[in-house]
Amino acid sequence: MRHLILLLAAFSILSCKKEIQNPKFLIGKWKRVNDEPSKSTYEFWNENYSGLGFTLQNKDTVFREDLSIVSINGVKQFQVTGVNENPTLFKITELSNTSFTCENPDNDFPKKITYWLEEEKLHAKVANDEFAIDFEFERME
Repeated sequence: MRHLILLLAAFSILSCKKEIQNPKFLIGKWKRVNDEPSKSTYEFWNENYSGLGFTLQNKDTVFREDLSIVSINGVKQFQVTGVNENPTLFKITELSNTSFTCENPDNDFPKKITYWLEEEKLHAKVANDEFAIDFEFERME
């Protein structure tokens, strides 16, 4: 009987665990404001947490990636496709109403990606152990 009570208590605690929500702050159209003068970089995110990142130079697309937040076996992942032959997954390790961090220690670059909203600007940092690239976006809409 004692084991049954412990089992039921543990099940109750685990079933009350709050599911991680998606980062709603991403939704919208964003333009990078700290880009090189000859380039324009954008990220467009929809309500399904699917995004498109691309860079234009002289009206030509010089970079493109598909971005999405997916759940694989109950684990939230940041998925990047279109850059490498296969999709690259980054496990979301931290998530709040205004930020998230995801990591893939096996990826050469980046190993860590962080997005956060600060003063109505979207910031992103992609990094490995040697260096980082900072992105600052303003909402277009």
